[in-house]
Amino acid sequence: MPISQRDVRNRIASVKNIEKITRAMEMVAAARLRRAEQRIEALRPYASAIRRMTREAAQAAGLLTRLPILAEHDQVSSVGLLLVAGDRGLAGGFNSNIVRAGVAAGREHEGQGRSAVYFASGRRPASSLRFRGHEPAESFVGFTDRPAYADARRIAERLVAAYLDNEVDQVEVFYNGYISPIAQVVRHEILLPLQRASVFGEGEDESDEEPARAPFEYEPDPEKILERLIPDYVEVSIYRALLESTASEHGARMTAMRNATDNAGEIIEDLTLEMNRARQAEITQEIMEVVAGAEGLG
Repeated sequence: MPISQRDVRNRIASVKNIEKITRAMEMVAAARLRRAEQRIEALRPYASAIRRMTREAAQAAGLLTRLPILAEHDQVSSVGLLLVAGDRGLAGGFNSNIVRAGVAAGREHEGQGRSAVYFASGRRPASSLRFRGHEPAESFVGFTDRPAYADARRIAERLVAAYLDNEVDQVEVFYNGYISPIAQVVRHEILLPLQRASVFGEGEDESDEEPARAPFEYEPDPEKILERLIPDYVEVSIYRALLESTASEHGARMTAMRNATDNAGEIIEDLTLEMNRARQAEITQEIMEVVAGAEGLG
């Protein structure tokens, strides 16, 4: 049965409404992205400095301290995996990429005889983990659009407590690192123990041409400084992951909504062409009926 012009008009109107919504969501995401970029740029130098100071103090102390947080467990039998994503969807593969990476890492650990303990920041990774049969030990939700430092501190306290209470022997974090509005990359970092932490690796935000500095003389001793630095290191590392994830989410949503708006425009063009064809068919049919009637009267 051919589609009537009325049906096509209704479909065009529906798609136009969707196009308006996706265009509005793209504009909102773009505005939020600009603010998120500013917060990242403001934090990156501080985060880099905290990591560098922690690394240098730990090397000066030789990691042979009496601090419980620096006590490396005899063996890694349980690994805590923090998955940082968003509370909402409509952002392309932003959420699913993190869940896939985290679950794959969990399977890898389990294949090596370790157990995986999941933690989730965001409603989407929490619900996806439950759907896959991995109940999070704890989930943190309600702030992914604009995370505060207090949110990072709350997550850090839970992860540090899990490490100190031997609930986990290692803590890893997965998040979307922000590169540009159309490019985000899944990053995997080890937070604890400090001996294996990414703080001792080559930071992606540190300059290779940094001038050499004279050795520091610590007062008080490096162990006392580490006692104060390590909580800050964990909190700032998580806060940075939250900010990077937020910017990545807004960028991914902006791109997804732009693509949806473009697709809606193409659908409207196709439906308009279909409506014109239906109108031509109706006109042709009416002409044929008029001609047939005239011939019948003749």
